[in-house]
Amino acid sequence: MADAGRSARSARPTDERVFAFDDRDFRRVCRLIHDRAGIHLNPHKRDMVYSRLVRRLRAQGLERFSDYLDLVETDPDAEAQAFVNALTTNLTSFFREGHHFEALASQLLATQRAGKDLLIWCCAASTGEEPYSLAITACEAFGTLTPPVRILATDIDTSVLQTAARGVYPIERIDALDVQRKRRFFQRGGGPNAGQCRVRPELQALVSFRPLNLLDDDYGLRGSYAAVFCRNVMIYFDKPTQYHVLQRLAPLLAPEGRLYAGHSESFNHALDLVAPCGRTVYRAATPGGRR
Repeated sequence: MADAGRSARSARPTDERVFAFDDRDFRRVCRLIHDRAGIHLNPHKRDMVYSRLVRRLRAQGLERFSDYLDLVETDPDAEAQAFVNALTTNLTSFFREGHHFEALASQLLATQRAGKDLLIWCCAASTGEEPYSLAITACEAFGTLTPPVRILATDIDTSVLQTAARGVYPIERIDALDVQRKRRFFQRGGGPNAGQCRVRPELQALVSFRPLNLLDDDYGLRGSYAAVFCRNVMIYFDKPTQYHVLQRLAPLLAPEGRLYAGHSESFNHALDLVAPCGRTVYRAATPGGRR
């Protein structure tokens, strides 16, 4: 029986045996994701890359990573976006790094202009928790569900943007919010939607979602932004890529505009573009960052 057990285990197919993934394949993945999304993969991410991309091999009916990567390179319309989606990390929550939202509320009230909406850009919207947190902050700051604010929410991952636009979440996603916020800004599902919640339509009306790659040379954005939330994105970029992105972000900031970064992100290598003015908060440097 022991021999039979070992034989059965040996015969059981595993991803490692069916899908060979060597150093050349990993280096090729690293190059492709850096070129397309600016993401810098360290060697310790190799197992993560394998586990995520092996699903795409199965979806395409392929057995070799080299064939799959050929597809990404030669037929990008068919697979390149799915490749990027698979390797994009989406870790988010409502009011993550809460001090930024407190700072934003004060900033909005200080910079409001009669008859003119304030523009906010969320660069990495993920599944929507951050842009909706921005919308809630604006509503609370101005004491209305129709504040003078317009929020653009973008992400390179098209699949998470679909979730974000729906604004429907498992109820446990809002467990950490206080009761007043839950009642004012969310609708609890019932019947077949029990266990879910939806952000109020008034919040959805404040946010527009669209795909955008921060590596693009032209974002197609016009206007001056009171706030740009680009948090926990730059940690996946190397320093030259960070600088490239900051060259495009800084000129979009209004004179009083602020760039909000993640808690572990520092732009000391780009002080000609942005200058620190708070806890992981930056303004455009003058004159370099405003050109």
